[in-house]
Parts: sequence; C-alpha cells; structure tokens
Amino acid sequence: MKTPRFPKSAASRWVAAAAVALAGAAAFVPDFHAGKNNATQEKDSGRVVATDQFTSLNDQTDLAVTVYNSNIALVRDVRELQFPRGNFRLKFMDIAATVNPATVHFRSLTEPDKVGVLEQNYEYDLLEPAKLLNKYVGKEVTLVRSYMENGSTRHEEIKATLLANNNGPVWKIGNDIVTGGYSESYRFPEVPANLYERPTLLMSLENSGSTKQKIESSYLAGNLSWNADYVLTVGRDDKAADLDGWVTVVNNSGTAFRNARLQLVAGDLNRVPETTRYRAADMVAPAPMAKAAQQFQQENFSEYHLYSLARRTSVEDKETKQISLLEGTGVPVEKLFVVNGQNFYYHNSQNPGSPIKDPVMVFYKFKNEEKAGLGVPLPAGNVRVYQKDSKGGLLFIGEDHMDHTPKDEFITVKIGNAFDVVSERKQTDYKSLGSRVWEMEFEITLRNHKDTLVTVQVNEPIGGDWEMLSSTYKSTKTAAFAAQFDVPVKANGVSVLKYRIRARW
Repeated sequence: MKTPRFPKSAASRWVAAAAVALAGAAAFVPDFHAGKNNATQEKDSGRVVATDQFTSLNDQTDLAVTVYNSNIALVRDVRELQFPRGNFRLKFMDIAATVNPATVHFRSLTEPDKVGVLEQNYEYDLLEPAKLLNKYVGKEVTLVRSYMENGSTRHEEIKATLLANNNGPVWKIGNDIVTGGYSESYRFPEVPANLYERPTLLMSLENSGSTKQKIESSYLAGNLSWNADYVLTVGRDDKAADLDGWVTVVNNSGTAFRNARLQLVAGDLNRVPETTRYRAADMVAPAPMAKAAQQFQQENFSEYHLYSLARRTSVEDKETKQISLLEGTGVPVEKLFVVNGQNFYYHNSQNPGSPIKDPVMVFYKFKNEEKAGLGVPLPAGNVRVYQKDSKGGLLFIGEDHMDHTPKDEFITVKIGNAFDVVSERKQTDYKSLGSRVWEMEFEITLRNHKDTLVTVQVNEPIGGDWEMLSSTYKSTKTAAFAAQFDVPVKANGVSVLKYRIRARW
C-alpha cells in the first residue's frame, strides 16, 4: 500500500525534533562563503553587500601570540589583503571567539595613513541548529522525513510555518496546528543575516591608498593560559636532585594558532575588568636560559619576565601543549624536618594532661643559582618530587606549589609529613609572678624510628614580651613572637627539648 503524501488528515503526525540534526540540515543550507568574492552572487539581505571583502587564515603571513599567566593572551595577526579604494566592509574571520572587542587594534603596515577604520562590529551569534530554528519563528520551513516503499527509502517533504519554538516547535501545516511527530530534518531557504559560522569582526574601512595592503590586527583574548610545571628528581642520598621545567599552554579561545611565534609572560599582572588594553612592545635581544634549555629565551620585561620560544609552534583549539622550559642537573638540596607549634597547644582540652602530637613536615630546599645549574627566573608552578627506590624504580613522593622565584633565591618544597619521626609536646609548668608576668615551661619529645640521624627544626610561637630563661638546645629568636630550635635525633633514638620562658602582657 502506498504511503500517503501528507493529506490534511495526516498532518497531525508532523513535527520537528527540538534539536535539529545539523548533518541533515547542512545538505539543504546554501554555502554562503563558497568563495572570497562571491558577495555579488548573494541576495542583499543585510548580511553582505557587493563591496564586502573577506579575509581568513589563508591570507595570514605572520602570527604572534603572547600568553600571560592570568588567562589572557595578546594576539598579533598579520595578513596580506587586496582592498578596493573608497569605503567598504571587511569581514575579518578566524579570530579568537573570546576576543575582547574593546582591545582590537587594526592598522595598515603598508600605508598606515591611507587606511582608516570607520567603525567595527564583533559578530558572535554563531550558526548552530537551535539558533537557526529560532530565527525562523513566523517563517516557512520544509519538513523532511523518510519512509519505506517497496523496499526502497523515500523522502517526503511538506511546507510548514513555525509558530513558536518554546520547549519544542509548534507548526502550522495547512489548517492544523501540529506538535509532536517524526520529522527527521528541516530544509531552510537561506541563512539569516545575523548568524555567522564563526566569530567575525565586521569592519567599515576607508582606503585612499594602494589596493594591496599588509594589515596588522592585534587584540586581547581570554581562555588562553599557561603555567609552569616542574619535576624534581631527588637522589637516594637526599643531597642532589635534577630539576626539569615544563610549560603547559591551554587553548580554549575558539580558534587555532598555527605556525605562531609564542611568548609567555610571567608575573602578577594588574587588570581593570573588561577594559584592559595592552600593546605589543619592542623586545630587546633576549639572553639564553640554562645551557640545557635551548627552546626558550628569557629576558626581563618591565616588572615581568618574558620567555620566548626560539622556534614557531602551533596550538590548536581545545588543545593542551607542553614544551620543555629548562633542565638543571645535580642541584644541591637539603632535606628538612619541621615542627611548627600552634597557639592551641598550650592546653589539651580533649585529654587533659596528655601530650599533643604535632605533624613533622618534610621539605626539600634548594637555591635557584647558576652554580647549581639554574640561576634563571623561575615562573610559578607546581613542583612534583620523585625519588628512586632500592631497585631503581622512580616513585612519586609529593608535590607543592612554588611562587615566581628570581635567581639566587631559595625554593622550599613540601612533600608531606614524616612517617617515622614523631613529635609530642606538653606544658610542664605555668606560674604567675605578679601583675601581668608569667613563667611557662614546655617539653617537646622527638622520637626517630629511622635508621639514620635526623635534625628536626622546631618553631615555637611565644606571645607577649618574652625572654628565654633556659633551654636544652640552642634557641634563635626568629621573630618577635617566635623561637627556633634545631634538635638532632639519633637513629632509632629520642631527644627531648625543654625550654622555659618569662612573658609579660
């Protein structure tokens, strides 16, 4: 039996799905950018006119991307274009979707005084199935579905007017109002004037110079970021380590940057919300970084540090790229065991009279100096620490974050808390000596279950106007409210630190 061709009684079976299948619709949507000069072949719908010019990545001759570690980047895009003389519009395509339009700087490098920008618009209402359908509310669309007839697949079409598209389309087919059905795809007569297939700058230009121009466009874009990551591989004797630095660039800007000159800026950049403007600056000849790192060249730049990749690279959209930043070999390191006393230790409210256990934190400390194989400004990043076991296998033993570190400064990386070193404290005496004067005595017991000697750095907070009356280990006043003790603890041994203070409040 032959399937009916949309009689009115069958019209109620027709409806479009809320989400349009783009692959199905694409076959029926005209290619409105088939060529760079096809504007005269299009209908004058307000979208383009005969004098509209197009430019895409095909015209690009140079690209530079400077990425800041505050989720923005400065993009410098150079293209060679053919311009008519007089007034015309330029569709500048293949820019970052996250461009800040207020930061766009457009100029001719060939004849800067001959090409001027009259106005510009940033078009970011992008072509997608749901938006395309919404643009056709109140207009006629062709509904398409397939059916089987005599073992063959047939397609049926019907004209329908889209009345609304709120939580699903509502159609008028003939005299019927239709919701719910099984339409497979839609056919649209044209693309609406205010939908674009990719983010586009629409510029109204005036050219009184030559028809061939080299144009530079620079702008700030968001969702471009970079960070540094470091791998510290410590030797079995805890005396030396190798430091490898990596740069991780993340591009979620909505466009690809191919064959670009890449620069990274490290530093704390002050920004004004939504209106920040930056211009590319002339760079002095950079000095090379560590001998083992030939990829990046580093230089001082204002109050920041600039890292320039010595070769061109490409960063695709939605891509994370890692590039080697530096290598340091045989960096001297010091392993620290640290106990930091806290104010609450004066009393143990849970178990009065019982000692309080404090964690014994473990750090590696090294100096960013040239003789250690470093001596370059290190951008902030995460430091992951590894060490070999007795069989030579490399194991992860902790990680920490380090701030921007100039050369000749120390870096301290916490890897965790010691398993075999225990610290217990208690207050052993409290005495009032009169008006606002007290004496207190404390006892810190350190037990080392390792097979090697360790030295524990004990940092004690002490309030008021105080003086150290006695201590079993030498004390150093590190601040107005703190004292420090270095307590050696033998292998499988115990050391007891006792100290007495007098304080006035």
